[in-house]
Amino acid sequence: MTDLRLRYVHRVVKKGRPYHYFRRPGLPSVTLPGLPGSREFMVAYQSALDQKPPPVGAGLAPAGSMSALAASWYGSHRFAALTPVSQRTYCRLLESFLKSHGDKPVAALEARHLLGILDARSGTPAQANALLNVLRLLLQHAFDRGWRKDNPARFVKRLRYTKKPYATWTEADIAAFEERWPLGTRARLALSLLLYTGQRRGDVIRMGPQHVRSGSVEVVQSKTGTRLAIPLHAALRAAMAAHEGGHLAFLVTQAGEPFTATGFYNWFVDCAAKAGLSKGLSPHGLRKAAARRLAEAGCTPHQIAAITGHLTLAEVERYTKEANQRDLARAAVTRLGRPPRRET
Repeated sequence: MTDLRLRYVHRVVKKGRPYHYFRRPGLPSVTLPGLPGSREFMVAYQSALDQKPPPVGAGLAPAGSMSALAASWYGSHRFAALTPVSQRTYCRLLESFLKSHGDKPVAALEARHLLGILDARSGTPAQANALLNVLRLLLQHAFDRGWRKDNPARFVKRLRYTKKPYATWTEADIAAFEERWPLGTRARLALSLLLYTGQRRGDVIRMGPQHVRSGSVEVVQSKTGTRLAIPLHAALRAAMAAHEGGHLAFLVTQAGEPFTATGFYNWFVDCAAKAGLSKGLSPHGLRKAAARRLAEAGCTPHQIAAITGHLTLAEVERYTKEANQRDLARAAVTRLGRPPRRET
Protein backbone atom coordinates (compact mmCIF):
# COMPACT_ATOMS: atom_id res chain seq x y z
CA MET A 1 0.00 0.00 0.00
CA THR A 2 1.28 3.45 -0.87
CA ASP A 3 0.75 6.04 1.84
CA LEU A 4 0.32 9.24 -0.20
CA ARG A 5 0.51 12.28 2.05
CA LEU A 6 -0.85 15.53 0.63
CA ARG A 7 -0.91 18.90 2.32
CA TYR A 8 -4.27 20.01 3.77
CA VAL A 9 -5.82 16.56 3.15
CA HIS A 10 -7.52 15.03 6.18
CA ARG A 11 -8.65 11.42 6.27
CA VAL A 12 -11.68 10.26 8.25
CA VAL A 13 -12.91 6.65 8.53
CA LYS A 14 -16.67 6.21 8.97
CA LYS A 15 -18.07 2.69 9.35
CA GLY A 16 -14.87 1.28 7.89
CA ARG A 17 -14.93 3.52 4.81
CA PRO A 18 -12.30 6.25 4.31
CA TYR A 19 -13.32 9.79 3.35
CA HIS A 20 -10.91 12.57 2.40
CA TYR A 21 -11.36 16.29 2.90
CA PHE A 22 -9.34 19.31 1.79
CA ARG A 23 -9.16 21.67 4.76
CA ARG A 24 -7.03 24.75 4.42
CA PRO A 25 -7.29 27.59 6.95
CA GLY A 26 -9.29 30.49 5.54
CA LEU A 27 -10.91 28.40 2.80
CA PRO A 28 -14.09 26.32 2.69
CA SER A 29 -13.75 22.56 3.25
CA VAL A 30 -13.90 20.40 0.11
CA THR A 31 -14.84 16.70 -0.06
CA LEU A 32 -12.39 14.87 -2.35
CA PRO A 33 -13.74 11.99 -4.49
CA GLY A 34 -12.05 8.62 -4.96
CA LEU A 35 -8.80 7.59 -3.35
CA PRO A 36 -5.50 9.50 -3.07
CA GLY A 37 -3.54 9.05 -6.29
CA SER A 38 -6.55 8.42 -8.51
CA ARG A 39 -7.18 10.80 -11.39
CA GLU A 40 -10.48 12.16 -10.04
CA PHE A 41 -8.95 12.67 -6.61
CA MET A 42 -5.89 14.53 -7.88
CA VAL A 43 -7.95 16.76 -10.19
CA ALA A 44 -10.21 17.74 -7.30
CA TYR A 45 -7.21 18.21 -5.01
CA GLN A 46 -5.46 20.51 -7.48
CA SER A 47 -8.65 22.51 -7.94
CA ALA A 48 -9.00 22.93 -4.18
CA LEU A 49 -5.33 23.85 -3.91
CA ASP A 50 -5.80 26.60 -6.52
CA GLN A 51 -8.53 28.31 -4.49
CA LYS A 52 -7.76 31.87 -3.45
CA PRO A 53 -8.72 33.15 0.00
CA PRO A 54 -11.62 35.58 -0.27
CA PRO A 55 -11.08 39.19 0.85
CA VAL A 56 -11.67 39.65 4.55
CA GLY A 57 -15.40 40.00 5.17
CA ALA A 58 -16.34 39.24 1.56
CA GLY A 59 -18.86 36.49 1.02
CA LEU A 60 -17.96 34.32 4.00
CA ALA A 61 -18.26 36.81 6.85
CA PRO A 62 -19.44 40.36 7.56
CA ALA A 63 -16.68 42.95 7.60
CA GLY A 64 -15.36 43.58 11.10
CA SER A 65 -16.84 40.36 12.47
CA MET A 66 -15.10 37.65 14.48
CA SER A 67 -15.27 35.35 11.44
CA ALA A 68 -13.61 37.98 9.27
CA LEU A 69 -10.90 38.43 11.89
CA ALA A 70 -10.32 34.67 11.95
CA ALA A 71 -9.97 34.61 8.16
CA SER A 72 -7.44 37.44 8.38
CA TRP A 73 -5.47 35.59 11.06
CA TYR A 74 -5.47 32.37 9.04
CA GLY A 75 -3.78 34.27 6.22
CA SER A 76 -1.12 35.88 8.41
CA HIS A 77 2.56 34.98 8.57
CA ARG A 78 2.28 34.20 12.28
CA PHE A 79 -0.39 31.57 11.68
CA ALA A 80 1.64 30.12 8.81
CA ALA A 81 4.64 29.80 11.16
CA LEU A 82 2.70 27.50 13.52
CA THR A 83 3.21 23.75 13.32
CA PRO A 84 0.54 21.83 11.37
CA VAL A 85 -0.65 20.26 14.62
CA SER A 86 -1.11 23.67 16.24
CA GLN A 87 -2.88 24.99 13.15
CA ARG A 88 -5.37 22.11 13.18
CA THR A 89 -5.97 22.42 16.92
CA TYR A 90 -6.48 26.18 16.81
CA CYS A 91 -8.80 25.92 13.80
CA ARG A 92 -10.90 23.25 15.49
CA LEU A 93 -11.32 25.32 18.66
CA LEU A 94 -11.94 28.56 16.80
CA GLU A 95 -14.39 27.18 14.25
CA SER A 96 -16.50 25.75 17.09
CA PHE A 97 -16.47 29.16 18.79
CA LEU A 98 -17.39 30.97 15.57
CA LYS A 99 -20.56 28.92 15.12
CA SER A 100 -22.08 30.98 17.95
CA HIS A 101 -20.04 34.17 17.79
CA GLY A 102 -18.80 34.48 14.20
CA ASP A 103 -21.14 37.32 13.17
CA LYS A 104 -20.47 39.43 16.27
CA PRO A 105 -18.36 42.60 15.84
CA VAL A 106 -14.76 42.43 17.00
CA ALA A 107 -14.86 46.02 18.26
CA ALA A 108 -17.69 45.27 20.70
CA LEU A 109 -15.96 42.38 22.47
CA GLU A 110 -15.14 43.04 26.13
CA ALA A 111 -13.44 41.06 28.88
CA ARG A 112 -16.81 40.44 30.55
CA HIS A 113 -18.00 38.68 27.40
CA LEU A 114 -14.96 36.41 27.48
CA LEU A 115 -15.59 35.60 31.14
CA GLY A 116 -19.14 34.59 30.22
CA ILE A 117 -17.83 32.37 27.43
CA LEU A 118 -15.46 30.66 29.87
CA ASP A 119 -18.22 30.25 32.47
CA ALA A 120 -20.40 28.53 29.88
CA ARG A 121 -17.57 26.03 29.31
CA SER A 122 -16.65 25.52 32.96
CA GLY A 123 -17.74 21.89 32.72
CA THR A 124 -14.74 21.25 30.46
CA PRO A 125 -12.12 23.61 31.94
CA ALA A 126 -9.22 22.29 29.88
CA GLN A 127 -11.11 22.99 26.65
CA ALA A 128 -12.19 26.40 27.96
CA ASN A 129 -8.60 27.37 28.73
CA ALA A 130 -7.45 26.10 25.34
CA LEU A 131 -10.05 28.33 23.68
CA LEU A 132 -8.89 31.29 25.77
CA ASN A 133 -5.33 30.73 24.54
CA VAL A 134 -6.53 30.83 20.93
CA LEU A 135 -8.64 33.94 21.52
CA ARG A 136 -5.63 35.69 23.03
CA LEU A 137 -3.70 35.04 19.82
CA LEU A 138 -6.64 36.03 17.64
CA LEU A 139 -7.28 39.28 19.50
CA GLN A 140 -3.58 40.10 19.53
CA HIS A 141 -3.79 39.85 15.75
CA ALA A 142 -6.75 42.27 15.90
CA PHE A 143 -4.64 44.71 17.93
CA ASP A 144 -1.61 44.38 15.65
CA ARG A 145 -3.70 44.98 12.51
CA GLY A 146 -5.63 47.94 13.89
CA TRP A 147 -8.97 46.20 14.38
CA ARG A 148 -8.86 47.08 18.09
CA LYS A 149 -6.93 49.37 20.41
CA ASP A 150 -6.44 46.62 22.99
CA ASN A 151 -6.49 42.87 23.57
CA PRO A 152 -9.36 42.17 26.00
CA ALA A 153 -8.29 38.54 26.45
CA ARG A 154 -4.83 39.44 27.67
CA PHE A 155 -5.72 39.77 31.36
CA VAL A 156 -8.60 37.29 31.52
CA LYS A 157 -7.55 34.54 33.93
CA ARG A 158 -7.67 30.88 33.04
CA LEU A 159 -10.12 28.61 34.83
CA ARG A 160 -8.59 26.91 37.85
CA TYR A 161 -9.10 23.19 38.22
CA THR A 162 -7.27 20.10 39.40
CA LYS A 163 -5.66 18.51 36.39
CA LYS A 164 -5.65 14.73 36.42
CA PRO A 165 -2.26 13.58 35.10
CA TYR A 166 -1.84 10.67 32.74
CA ALA A 167 -1.15 7.50 34.69
CA THR A 168 2.39 6.19 34.23
CA TRP A 169 2.63 2.52 33.30
CA THR A 170 4.33 0.43 35.99
CA GLU A 171 6.67 -2.47 35.28
CA ALA A 172 3.84 -4.81 36.29
CA ASP A 173 1.54 -3.16 33.73
CA ILE A 174 4.16 -3.51 31.00
CA ALA A 175 4.81 -7.17 31.87
CA ALA A 176 1.08 -8.00 31.83
CA PHE A 177 0.64 -6.34 28.44
CA GLU A 178 3.64 -8.19 26.99
CA GLU A 179 2.34 -11.51 28.32
CA ARG A 180 -1.03 -10.96 26.63
CA TRP A 181 0.47 -9.62 23.40
CA PRO A 182 3.59 -11.60 22.40
CA LEU A 183 6.18 -10.67 19.80
CA GLY A 184 4.69 -10.64 16.33
CA THR A 185 1.44 -8.91 17.28
CA ARG A 186 0.59 -5.33 16.34
CA ALA A 187 -0.13 -4.51 19.96
CA ARG A 188 3.33 -5.64 21.07
CA LEU A 189 4.99 -3.57 18.34
CA ALA A 190 2.89 -0.56 19.35
CA LEU A 191 3.95 -0.92 22.98
CA SER A 192 7.61 -1.27 22.00
CA LEU A 193 7.53 1.80 19.75
CA LEU A 194 5.90 3.91 22.45
CA LEU A 195 8.07 2.63 25.28
CA TYR A 196 11.48 2.54 23.58
CA THR A 197 11.21 5.79 21.62
CA GLY A 198 9.33 7.81 24.25
CA GLN A 199 7.33 9.64 21.58
CA ARG A 200 3.76 10.87 21.39
CA ARG A 201 1.22 8.65 19.67
CA GLY A 202 0.81 11.11 16.77
CA ASP A 203 4.50 10.67 15.93
CA VAL A 204 4.60 6.92 16.60
CA ILE A 205 1.85 6.16 14.07
CA ARG A 206 3.86 7.97 11.37
CA MET A 207 7.05 5.96 11.97
CA GLY A 208 8.04 3.50 9.27
CA PRO A 209 11.04 1.54 7.95
CA GLN A 210 12.10 4.58 5.92
CA HIS A 211 12.74 6.45 9.17
CA VAL A 212 15.30 3.91 10.43
CA ARG A 213 18.83 4.94 9.49
CA SER A 214 22.21 3.95 10.92
CA GLY A 215 20.68 2.09 13.84
CA SER A 216 18.36 4.92 14.90
CA VAL A 217 14.79 5.92 14.21
CA GLU A 218 14.63 9.52 13.02
CA VAL A 219 11.70 11.61 14.17
CA VAL A 220 10.47 15.14 13.52
CA GLN A 221 8.03 15.79 16.34
CA SER A 222 4.77 17.11 14.95
CA LYS A 223 3.99 19.16 18.07
CA THR A 224 7.29 21.03 18.36
CA GLY A 225 9.19 20.40 15.12
CA THR A 226 12.09 18.98 17.15
CA ARG A 227 14.33 16.60 15.20
CA LEU A 228 15.50 13.48 17.02
CA ALA A 229 17.57 10.41 16.19
CA ILE A 230 16.75 7.72 18.76
CA PRO A 231 19.01 4.64 18.87
CA LEU A 232 17.06 1.39 18.52
CA HIS A 233 16.83 -0.55 21.78
CA ALA A 234 17.35 -4.31 21.49
CA ALA A 235 13.76 -4.96 22.59
CA LEU A 236 12.44 -2.64 19.89
CA ARG A 237 14.63 -4.33 17.27
CA ALA A 238 13.17 -7.68 18.30
CA ALA A 239 9.59 -6.37 18.04
CA MET A 240 10.28 -4.92 14.59
CA ALA A 241 11.91 -8.12 13.37
CA ALA A 242 9.00 -10.28 14.59
CA HIS A 243 6.33 -8.16 12.94
CA GLU A 244 5.34 -8.61 9.32
CA GLY A 245 5.62 -5.26 7.58
CA GLY A 246 5.09 -4.23 3.99
CA HIS A 247 3.65 -0.78 4.74
CA LEU A 248 5.16 2.68 4.92
CA ALA A 249 4.09 2.83 8.56
CA PHE A 250 5.00 0.24 11.18
CA LEU A 251 1.49 0.45 12.64
CA VAL A 252 -1.60 0.22 10.44
CA THR A 253 -5.20 -0.81 11.01
CA GLN A 254 -6.50 -4.35 10.49
CA ALA A 255 -7.50 -3.21 6.99
CA GLY A 256 -3.95 -2.03 6.27
CA GLU A 257 -4.87 1.66 6.45
CA PRO A 258 -2.88 4.32 8.33
CA PHE A 259 -4.05 4.99 11.87
CA THR A 260 -5.48 8.33 12.91
CA ALA A 261 -4.28 9.55 16.30
CA THR A 262 -7.75 9.04 17.79
CA GLY A 263 -8.24 5.67 16.12
CA PHE A 264 -4.89 4.47 17.43
CA TYR A 265 -5.68 5.68 20.93
CA ASN A 266 -8.99 3.82 21.04
CA TRP A 267 -7.47 0.63 19.61
CA PHE A 268 -4.50 0.65 22.00
CA VAL A 269 -6.65 1.34 25.07
CA ASP A 270 -8.79 -1.63 24.02
CA CYS A 271 -5.64 -3.79 23.78
CA ALA A 272 -4.69 -2.71 27.31
CA ALA A 273 -8.16 -3.64 28.57
CA LYS A 274 -7.87 -7.09 26.95
CA ALA A 275 -4.61 -7.52 28.84
CA GLY A 276 -6.52 -7.01 32.07
CA LEU A 277 -5.02 -3.60 32.84
CA SER A 278 -6.87 -0.96 34.79
CA LYS A 279 -8.69 1.90 33.08
CA GLY A 280 -6.74 5.11 32.66
CA LEU A 281 -3.63 3.60 31.09
CA SER A 282 -3.01 5.27 27.74
CA PRO A 283 -0.30 5.60 25.08
CA HIS A 284 0.88 8.80 26.75
CA GLY A 285 1.42 6.89 29.97
CA LEU A 286 4.08 4.86 28.15
CA ARG A 287 5.87 8.07 27.18
CA LYS A 288 5.99 8.85 30.89
CA ALA A 289 7.14 5.29 31.62
CA ALA A 290 9.97 5.71 29.12
CA ALA A 291 11.12 8.86 30.92
CA ARG A 292 10.79 7.10 34.27
CA ARG A 293 12.93 4.18 33.11
CA LEU A 294 15.61 6.53 31.83
CA ALA A 295 15.65 8.36 35.16
CA GLU A 296 15.87 5.09 37.10
CA ALA A 297 18.78 4.05 34.88
CA GLY A 298 20.66 7.15 36.08
CA CYS A 299 20.24 9.32 32.97
CA THR A 300 20.55 13.07 33.43
CA PRO A 301 17.63 15.37 32.53
CA HIS A 302 19.55 16.45 29.41
CA GLN A 303 19.98 12.81 28.34
CA ILE A 304 16.29 12.12 28.90
CA ALA A 305 15.33 15.19 26.87
CA ALA A 306 17.53 13.91 24.03
CA ILE A 307 15.13 10.94 23.78
CA THR A 308 11.76 12.46 24.64
CA GLY A 309 12.35 15.78 22.90
CA HIS A 310 11.15 17.87 25.84
CA LEU A 311 12.19 21.48 25.35
CA THR A 312 12.69 22.37 29.02
CA LEU A 313 14.23 20.50 31.93
CA ALA A 314 11.16 21.38 34.01
CA GLU A 315 9.07 19.21 31.69
CA VAL A 316 11.52 16.34 32.10
CA GLU A 317 11.47 16.68 35.88
CA ARG A 318 7.66 16.61 35.86
CA TYR A 319 7.73 13.35 33.89
CA THR A 320 10.36 11.71 36.11
CA LYS A 321 9.02 12.88 39.48
CA GLU A 322 7.82 9.40 40.43
CA ALA A 323 11.21 7.82 39.82
CA ASN A 324 13.00 10.59 41.72
CA GLN A 325 10.62 10.23 44.67
CA ARG A 326 11.29 6.51 44.94
CA ASP A 327 15.05 6.96 44.74
CA LEU A 328 15.05 9.74 47.33
CA ALA A 329 12.81 7.76 49.68
CA ARG A 330 15.00 4.67 49.32
CA ALA A 331 18.12 6.71 50.05
CA ALA A 332 16.45 8.36 53.03
CA VAL A 333 15.48 5.04 54.61
CA THR A 334 18.98 3.67 53.96
CA ARG A 335 20.47 6.63 55.81
CA LEU A 336 18.37 5.77 58.85
CA GLY A 337 20.15 2.45 59.16
CA ARG A 338 19.14 0.13 61.93
CA PRO A 339 16.95 1.52 64.72
CA PRO A 340 18.89 2.36 67.89
CA ARG A 341 18.89 -0.29 70.58
CA ARG A 342 16.88 0.57 73.63
CA GLU A 343 18.49 0.22 77.01
CA THR A 344 16.74 -2.18 79.35
